Amino acid sequence: MRYYPMFVNLENKSCLVVGAGEVGARKIATLLSCGARSILVLDTREPDEGLNALLEQPGVAFERREFRDADLDGRFLVIASTSNEALNWRISDLCRKRNLLCNIVDQPEKCSFIVPALVTQGDLTLAISTGGQSPALAKHLRKHLQESFGAEYGAFLVVMGRLRPMLLELDRPTGENTAVFRAVVGSRLMESLAAKDFGQAAAVLDEHLPEPLRPRIPELLHGLV
Repeated sequence: MRYYPMFVNLENKSCLVVGAGEVGARKIATLLSCGARSILVLDTREPDEGLNALLEQPGVAFERREFRDADLDGRFLVIASTSNEALNWRISDLCRKRNLLCNIVDQPEKCSFIVPALVTQGDLTLAISTGGQSPALAKHLRKHLQESFGAEYGAFLVVMGRLRPMLLELDRPTGENTAVFRAVVGSRLMESLAAKDFGQAAAVLDEHLPEPLRPRIPELLHGLV
């Protein structure tokens, strides 16, 4: 089965995680890193030391008890990582009836979405899916991509994120702005950031940016490591 790829904005969204073992803890950490407003975590076991560190984060609430249907009220996204097959199916069916996004870990037939293997560098996210057919291949590809996309990609996106509003403030024609963005992307800026040669990075930007923005190049590179 081929899944429709999309990236979901979790900012200010309420999520539910049922099952807080090792896998569940990883899911909680990812939801937190993506800005979920609140996460209710349910498990019948006492949280271990690793989970306790996550539960201390703002917006995370833990309740040691069984899942209840009402736990789905007001949720945007639901993740279940339990070993109880009947419970997993129950959560899946309830979410389907309520049109809630639902992921049952390692059981794609019960899911409305699956979580791809991810490679991240700052704001860069690369997602890999094999349609649930081979998680092993997805992990293999993730390792390969991790070796290919270093920290310079995250730094590059910081620069571009700072540059975009600066350039748009000049109120230039769209075509001219597009040309600048493409020129910077095709320049040696990435290579300079990979080498942490910020002098060269500044020279590259000076070559491609319109004159009014050249004095602001130190702002674009500030704090990069």
